[in-house]
Formats: sequence, structure tokens, C-alpha cells
Amino acid sequence: MAANEVEYEPKSVKVLLAEMKDTAELLIDLSYSAVLLGSDDVAQEVLALEEKMDILQLRARMSILMAARSPADAEALAPVLGIVGAAEKISDAAGDIAKIVLEDIGLPPEMRAALPDAMETLVRAEVATDSPLTETTLGELNLETETGVRALALRRADDWLLNPDANTHLQSGDVVLFRGPEDGITSVYADATGETYDPPESVESESTDLDRAVDSIVLMKDMGELAVDLAYGAILFDSEDVAEEVFELEAEVDALKSRFEAWTLRAASRVQEPVSLRGLVQLATSTEIISDAALEISEGVLRGLSTHPVVREAVYESDEVIVRLAVEAGSELDGTTLGSKEVKTETGMRVIAVRHTGDEDGGEWDISPGPETPLAAGDVVLAKGTRAGADRLAELTA
Repeated sequence: MAANEVEYEPKSVKVLLAEMKDTAELLIDLSYSAVLLGSDDVAQEVLALEEKMDILQLRARMSILMAARSPADAEALAPVLGIVGAAEKISDAAGDIAKIVLEDIGLPPEMRAALPDAMETLVRAEVATDSPLTETTLGELNLETETGVRALALRRADDWLLNPDANTHLQSGDVVLFRGPEDGITSVYADATGETYDPPESVESESTDLDRAVDSIVLMKDMGELAVDLAYGAILFDSEDVAEEVFELEAEVDALKSRFEAWTLRAASRVQEPVSLRGLVQLATSTEIISDAALEISEGVLRGLSTHPVVREAVYESDEVIVRLAVEAGSELDGTTLGSKEVKTETGMRVIAVRHTGDEDGGEWDISPGPETPLAAGDVVLAKGTRAGADRLAELTA
């Protein structure tokens, strides 16, 4: 068989879906980080993962087709195929974002000035021979607690490990993707590589049409990532309410894209080289595709098709878990705010939505929770992070 040919393997659909979910989410992080850093190395990692995703989606489709033996099976598995296609769409969009860097299409400096405020720092680090990180396991290093930095994934030769856990040993030559606050990244990167981490230089600019176009893309990015998280939450908990929020977010991104186009056309008349905006246009297009894919993930729930058990299990068993917890009376979170309890710092979990059941609006989801978001008994919290973080958050709500 040729190296680029794919054959059917008797592999669980659940395992394939979980790996596709983790890969898609990692690709989103990596692709925007490649733009922020202007890094060909990070962009190349995106293309390598995109190629892996192509194989995963082919094998997932084969396994799903093998499982369909009746009209009832076809009806139950149709949304699963939609989820596979959506993950592939996210992968392709991430690849297109990486090509902005690799093909030197170019981005205005305003874009790199805006992105650092919209995302945590992510770096690619190749572990040096004398790195102290190779002497013990990730669990013993306790990076997340000590520095706030998490090892998202590592590549050893051509093999990817998307969910390094407490028992994972780093080896010399491993390529590790770390994400976290800049202070923590600085120390972890130095320990891993023996080199100094140089953050991207900040760029100051006046408020112009181009700045407004860039702001639109940053908001599109935030909404697209939130939509993907909520979409997986919708299928995990079979929640039509959450799926409706994904629908609304996708419509918001479409509206932002229209505004972006208007600001960009106005800016083009004022820049010396309008062709330099081509990378910005490609970035906006790819960002919109990610939100479209989120809607496809949740489409089965929106259309009243029950989530197939294999999908629910795949989402639950993936690298980053999504949990839905009710705040109980007398718990540590009852009568507080997300900021006052430092939920993200204490648990590492990112709260992506809160439903205030006592609200006059009938308990609609708040999809933009921040430090000032109040919590009270009966509120429902939707959060994303590691299993250890989920356990800690459960303690705070109980």
C-alpha cells in the first residue's frame, strides 16, 4: 500500500471521534498562534495535524458505514457523520490560516497587536538533551499548579500524543505544545529548550478602519471558539437550548463578517498596498468557517435527533472534558462571583456558559460569563478543562 493510502481499520468510532475533537480544538489554538508568532514552525505543525485529521475522518466514515445496517441505524448515525464532517471543516480552516504564514501572504501589524489580548500564549518547544523536564513525569512536575502552563500535546518523531497526562515522561527531542500565561510560558520554555522565550512585540496604532476590521476578526475568533465549545456541550447533554445558542452565535459571526468586509474595503483605499490585506481576508473567511462547523456539530440536536450514545461518550472521554454542574445551596460558589472565587485559577476550568435559573428571563444561558458573573444556588454552569479541574469544580459547586 502506498504511504498516502488509507485502509479500513477495526477501530472504535468513539475513539476516532474523541481524537478528532481533540485534534480540531488543538488546530484552532495552533493556527492562530502561528499567526500571532509569525512562526513557520508552528504553522508546519498545523499542516501535519491537518494531514492526520484527513486520515482520522476517512477511518471514522468507514467505521460509521460499517455500523449502519438498517434505516434506524442510518437515522441515528446521520448526525455522527455531520460531526465528522464539521471536525474536518475546522481542520481545513486551520490549515488555511497556517498558510497565511507559510506562504507569506502577509498580515497588517494591527492583527498581531490585537491577538495577544484575545488568547493565551501558546508556544512550540523542542525539549533539549539537558532539559530538567526530562527527569520526571508531568504529574511530578506539577506545571499547571506551579506555573499555570499546560502541555496540550507532544510529537515524538511522527507520533502525536494529544492528551499527555500525569504519567507522561518528556524525552529529549520531543516537540511539546505549551499553553498558559506569558510569565509561566517564559520559565517553562526556558526549562524545556534551554533558550529564552521572546514574546511577540506589541504594536501601537491609531484607531482606523483597519483597526475596526481587525477587531471584528478577533471577536469572530472568540465567538467561533465559543460556538465550538457550546456545540460539543449541546450534543454531550442533548440540550436544544445550548444548540440554539450556537445557532445565534453563528448568525452573529456572519454579521461580523459583513462588518469586517465593509471596514476592510474602506481601509483598502487608505493603505499604500491594498494587496497586503489579502491575509486578513483569508483569516476572516477561515474564522467564519469554524463557526459554520460549530453549527453543523449541533445540527442534529437542533433538528430533534437524539445524540447517539457513541458521540456522548466520545466527547466525555476526549482530552478536554465538558461538564455541566448545578450550584448547590451552601456550596462555596453559592452567592459569589466567578472572579471572587477565582474559578479559572483555582480549577483550571474555563466557564463557557451559565444559566441563572432565578432570572426573570426564564433561565436563558449567559454565554459571556466573566469575573463579575454572579452565581447562586440552582444556577447551572457549563465548563471546559481537564478531568482534575472538573473534579475540583464539582467540589466548589457541591
